[in-house]
Amino acid sequence: MILSNLLVKRDTGLKVKTATFVYPSHYMTKLYLSLFLVLTLIINASAQTKKNAQKDSVTHLGTVTVHGYLSEQPVLSVPASVSVLGSAQLKLQPDNSFVSALNTVPGIRAEERSPGSYRLSIRGSLLRSPFGVRDVKIYFDEIPLTDAGGNSYLNAIDIGSIGSIEILKGPDGSLFGANSGGVVLLSPINRYSDSSYLSAGINTGSYGLFHEKVTLQVHSGTNLFNINQSFQTYHGYRQNSDTHRNYIQLADKWNYSDKNELRILGIYSNLAYETPGGLNLAQYTANPRQARLPTPAFPGAIQQKTGISTKMYLGGLTNEYHFTNRIRNVISVFGNHVDFANPAITNFEQRSENTYGLRTYFELAGAPKENFNWKVNLGLEWQQTNSRISNYGNRKGVKDTTQTSDDIHSNQHFIFSRYAADIFKRLHVEAALSLNWYGYDFRNIYPLNQSGFTNRNFTPQLMPRLALSYQVTNNFIWRTSVSRGYSTPTTAEVRPTDNIINTALQAQTGWNYETGFRLRNTDETMLLDASVFYYRLNNAIVRRLNANETEYYINTGGTNQPGFELAFTDWLIAQNNTHFIRGLQFNESYTYSKFTFRDYNDATTNASYAGNRLTGVPRHVFVSGFQVKFPADLSLFAQHNYTSKIPLNDANTVYAGHYNLLQAKISWQPTFGRNNHLELFAGADNILNEKYSLGNDLNAIGNRYYNASPLRNYSVGMNVRL
Repeated sequence: MILSNLLVKRDTGLKVKTATFVYPSHYMTKLYLSLFLVLTLIINASAQTKKNAQKDSVTHLGTVTVHGYLSEQPVLSVPASVSVLGSAQLKLQPDNSFVSALNTVPGIRAEERSPGSYRLSIRGSLLRSPFGVRDVKIYFDEIPLTDAGGNSYLNAIDIGSIGSIEILKGPDGSLFGANSGGVVLLSPINRYSDSSYLSAGINTGSYGLFHEKVTLQVHSGTNLFNINQSFQTYHGYRQNSDTHRNYIQLADKWNYSDKNELRILGIYSNLAYETPGGLNLAQYTANPRQARLPTPAFPGAIQQKTGISTKMYLGGLTNEYHFTNRIRNVISVFGNHVDFANPAITNFEQRSENTYGLRTYFELAGAPKENFNWKVNLGLEWQQTNSRISNYGNRKGVKDTTQTSDDIHSNQHFIFSRYAADIFKRLHVEAALSLNWYGYDFRNIYPLNQSGFTNRNFTPQLMPRLALSYQVTNNFIWRTSVSRGYSTPTTAEVRPTDNIINTALQAQTGWNYETGFRLRNTDETMLLDASVFYYRLNNAIVRRLNANETEYYINTGGTNQPGFELAFTDWLIAQNNTHFIRGLQFNESYTYSKFTFRDYNDATTNASYAGNRLTGVPRHVFVSGFQVKFPADLSLFAQHNYTSKIPLNDANTVYAGHYNLLQAKISWQPTFGRNNHLELFAGADNILNEKYSLGNDLNAIGNRYYNASPLRNYSVGMNVRL
């Protein structure tokens, strides 16, 4: 009993000297690594015999392909750190948020500081993102979801309407423009399913969760039409955290001749959520469910009715045309409109944003040869985002007098090229290069009433990438790459909440060096993917706060970001219809991030943070999952996430404690009729009832770092597909 009490004690969040024994996180890390190695040995020693005996009926992982590098290729031979979340993996996770699914990928840190408020980083920090998604380029099919100002409204999308997710980790702007974090590619439909069907689902759960969705897909001749509708509402664990979203997504694919096709994408999203605000440690300890409290200087979140509403319309056309068997072109035209409103503690911000653009590339493939094949791509992308950003006083959720109003026009365009070759069917070589332009024009509408725009252009930047992979054996492939990252400041960083346009803010740049390997077994039921990298970032952009809680951004000296990532999956028990356990799959991901500041001096406090841990980044993250299949169409999925302590300020004087999250889902999935499917499920999240914050406010004024996440909670639901 004493040992049990010792083991469950957690960090309080402050660096304080104490005689109380706390189970150290590095012991947990060693324990995890030891268990993983032992389990791997057991897998290879005991499960291989069963697999060989049942090879004809085994459950295969299937050939996973990647579309992100302009043409489809098997993920096994891609000379980059790429992760694919297909429909099968997404189906296991809760479909009410992107967070759980994305966090199964090593190197990804997805947070939801309050319901609907996403933050996302790929091999980086969330210092630049108090809310929203920055420094990551997101595409919906061939259409950028990220605007020219660098912002991505990922929270506007319903994950239940997504067919698959591809994640390209590390700087890969050669094909996708300015970014130093990585690229996320969302597919609106399941590329492996072209049948006609009607599906509907509904689930409900703790804290007022309700989510319904309907999908209709019609395949007629040369046309595939898919439409998704969903509505989600959630009252939230904390005060002032209610959220709801109406969502409609339309996708159409028409093969008008041979391999040529025209794709149409349309999205309407109406999202509104309340923001409870951060708590200090005493408030978080006393009552984590409360919203930010008023102070003598400022009112509280409830009094100011703080929240965010985002109404987005997005549409685009993509045409893929094959001139010959060796030459093809892909061209996309797109546009979107966003109405954004944010009644906050100190003001009421309103934005009207219009984005339009073009993306196109050509591909030339060499004549097929036995020992040498090559492809060349040449393309360009151009985007313009025009924003009207206005700030008003906030009188209990109602706009008051105008404080300031600005027009900002952001332009981002680049040309890119890529050469890829396969030599002797073993060596795969890729070389890519892009030339990037970025600039913005701005003028003050109120109070200065300026008639002309002031221009701020950045020096054009080259972003090279060189990568290769070598197939040592049929099942073991080694890879290595070097690439340059370049990330321009976003509109929200250029014009932050202090309402001062910061023309001195520079872009982040850096070089990433990486090597790794992929290993599979002969019957393709196991896959191990490991990589080690070092990213040296210069001019890192960091968020700072004024005494009145308005924000601004500065460039620090830079960061050193070495890391290790591992992803492993294996069917421990092959598919067998004669045993009680019909199938057992194990998944494991591990992320090690030894990220530190370099040459970082705080002019305000005259302190040096060089050598400090990068704020908001846990050193270790383990995510383990089991999927078990039973007779009578029953299955069980369980997942455990261990995240080590997280520094909450640049000085590293305050840490959030490590946490263990355990979730489980039991499903009954019978088939009835000819090809109709039913699923009834029940799930539980945070089963260990951990008190934790999945989305801390970094470098917070008044030490209000903590945004409490829900304690143990439950959900039930059903899906039907006809």
